[in-house]
Amino acid sequence: MLSLSDSEEILAVLIALAIIIGFIFSTYKDIISTISEEKEKLAEKKEVEEKVKTLIDYLDAKTRLVNLVNKQKKKIRKEENK
Repeated sequence: MLSLSDSEEILAVLIALAIIIGFIFSTYKDIISTISEEKEKLAEKKEVEEKVKTLIDYLDAKTRLVNLVNKQKKKIRKEENK
């Protein structure tokens, strides 16, 4: 077995702690990055949903307008045929 002096043991412990702290920091940064990406995706999804709702409202209004025009055309044709 390898025999280490006190200073070598302290150095080995410090290096091990530095590695562990580095790993924790790296994991923390990855978690923060992932959370940020998910928030961005959620915001983008909400934006797309709002655009879709606006488009649906627009199409509904257009459909009502077309139906109203068709109804008026039928009414005019009926009056002309009398």
